Amino acid sequence: MLTVWYNTRCPVCDAGISRQKRRLIEAIKAGRIEFRDINLEPAALAGFGASLEDIRRRLHATDAEGRLLVGADVAIAVWKVTPGEGWLATLFGNPVALPLTRFAYDRFADLLYAWNRRMGRW
Repeated sequence: MLTVWYNTRCPVCDAGISRQKRRLIEAIKAGRIEFRDINLEPAALAGFGASLEDIRRRLHATDAEGRLLVGADVAIAVWKVTPGEGWLATLFGNPVALPLTRFAYDRFADLLYAWNRRMGRW
């Protein structure tokens, strides 16, 4: 199972995950993917060395093999299982594009994190 940890206090993050949940209803029911609010379980990924602030800054997930995925790699994993979005995983997750995808994701995540902190969403 892919378990995605995200920050529900971020309106952009929450809206994005809500959209994915609607598209992944069958996968959620079948237990192939799960979305969890890190604010309810702040130490959930401490065993991986991921703090609450790390997860508020970037998406985190654990895959079926128990590996930790972070940032763009989470988005790619979710796109792979989302009907009609596999092409996004192929486009942005290929070996040539992946470094740029990770860089762009991280910069956007940094800006979003700073905006949320300024707005007092913690």
